[in-house]
Amino acid sequence: MELTILMPCLNEEKTIGECIDQAFSFLNREKIEGEVLIADNGSEDASAAIAKGHGARVVCCRNRGYGNALLCGFTEAKGTYIIMGDCDESYDFSSLDGFLKALREGYDLVMGNRMNGTMEKGAMPFSHRYIGVPILSWLGRVRYRTKIGDFHCGLRGFPREKILELNLKSGGMELASEMIGAAVKERYFICEIPITLHKDGRDGSSHLHTIRDGFRHLWLLLFGTKR
Repeated sequence: MELTILMPCLNEEKTIGECIDQAFSFLNREKIEGEVLIADNGSEDASAAIAKGHGARVVCCRNRGYGNALLCGFTEAKGTYIIMGDCDESYDFSSLDGFLKALREGYDLVMGNRMNGTMEKGAMPFSHRYIGVPILSWLGRVRYRTKIGDFHCGLRGFPREKILELNLKSGGMELASEMIGAAVKERYFICEIPITLHKDGRDGSSHLHTIRDGFRHLWLLLFGTKR
């Protein structure tokens, strides 16, 4: 199997079906042997049932947390390559051509860049767009000596073998920063692709906690360990 499209999930019944349909439309259009894998992080709604009904494979991840769901998904994926993204309709899973092309060309980490792409009105809060993301990304570039422009984009791809070799540990949102730091340290070939960020389709029920998650990213960037 060439590609796993991985989506971490926690109570996403409003949006998960559309995201899965987009992913399968990409696989079918490009005639790719692949799967859509849902890493369910303890959903209490109909997310898992909807995902199965739309043809996805669902694995239940025991440990709670965004990072833990992804780590579980990395292990369970069957594809040579993994492209991960949140199933809240922020990302268009039918337009992954650039990511797969870069992976096939030999890149070890393919990052989406929301800041250099297109952003729908209301897709990102003002404080994140002009304060949080730019500051933490700048600090990440200084800390890891990399040119990556958007440290916290949730749409990214990598060979499964390469991501497992990094032995990532973070159980929360800060896994995004740990992944980049570890990849830079191992001299992985990295590129960025400008993407379109769409408005979250969950009607304001985001799992992101600005202060807590921002602090965890900051702690990891400053001290190199999770808190």
